[in-house]
Amino acid sequence: MKYIDEFQDPELARRLLDDIRDTVTRPWALMEVCGGQTHTIIRHGIDQLLPENVELIHGPGCPVCVTPLEVIDKALEIASRPDVIFCSFGDMLRVPGSDRDLFQVRSHGGDVRVVYSPLDALKIAQQNPHREVVFFGIGFETTAPPNAMTVHQARRLGIPNFSMLVSHVRVPPAIEAIMTSPSCRVQAFLAAGHVCSVMGVQEYPELAERFKVPIVVTGFEPLDILEGIRRTVRQLERGEYTVENAYPRAVRPEGNPAAQAMLADVFEVTDRAWRGIGTIPASGWRLSERYRDYDAEYRFSVDGITTREPAACRSGEVLQGLIKPHECEAFGAACTPRSPLGATMVSSEGACAAYYLYRRLGIPSTPQEASPVA
Repeated sequence: MKYIDEFQDPELARRLLDDIRDTVTRPWALMEVCGGQTHTIIRHGIDQLLPENVELIHGPGCPVCVTPLEVIDKALEIASRPDVIFCSFGDMLRVPGSDRDLFQVRSHGGDVRVVYSPLDALKIAQQNPHREVVFFGIGFETTAPPNAMTVHQARRLGIPNFSMLVSHVRVPPAIEAIMTSPSCRVQAFLAAGHVCSVMGVQEYPELAERFKVPIVVTGFEPLDILEGIRRTVRQLERGEYTVENAYPRAVRPEGNPAAQAMLADVFEVTDRAWRGIGTIPASGWRLSERYRDYDAEYRFSVDGITTREPAACRSGEVLQGLIKPHECEAFGAACTPRSPLGATMVSSEGACAAYYLYRRLGIPSTPQEASPVA
């Protein structure tokens, strides 16, 4: 296949669905570990096209959604300071903290800017030598290498007024946490192709063997998802549990060695809190001692922050795959993209946002609201 529309070919999708139907003989529950995959599944109705006994569970694969409330509040505290230019990707500006978001900080005079690369923030620091410039560095293994490279560049170029607020998380420890949870129903995983394009697949065979779960590395187009499901179901029906790469056009087994070397130089593994889930050991990165002067948490001493989640928000259960978004009482009523209670409703990769945008499931909508679905 050469072109993106070929990965949405309805005839090929029908053949894959027929193969899945012919293969499955019993109920199976699969988890996709990527918010982008969740949006593809809901937008194209893949979960509704599958046989009834194949269930897709949406995992904690949205980097914005799992950024802990404490870190959001630290970002808000730093961004409110008059000497700071706070830079972030746009999807973080409406993520609610305990009592406000970055848009509200900006409306009250904070210098909050949307950038499209961490290097944009570094350039702003060069252009404003008398102000502190902070970049909000979040995400999984996919966004970590460019953030690491930017900190490396800041140190190499001697730019003293740049720092980064880091909240990076790692997928394999999250899979382990999911599988060891008493409420776990997951029997197989669709692994995120973009993560594996950076890190390779070396960490997955041990997880597949230990927990007896198939793990299939999967892309993001409809046919990618269906092929990943097909391979996963075949393994489950045969009683197998291996790691398969169904995304070879982007993923090599060894990943990207240059990106991994940059990560090893700039970051060190640490325990990390996941919003709605709790602390997962060795599940994140922080700046290493060599780059500690560029750590915004260290530079601005944002300690002693207490947080409180909205009582009505059940995003933690959504992130753990315990409920579907529409099963939350606040969904589409007290919680909408314009007035979100949690990050899963506002993030472009959030499961709640996907359900709200593409599938209301009983939530009344006006013709104007319904038009994007069509």
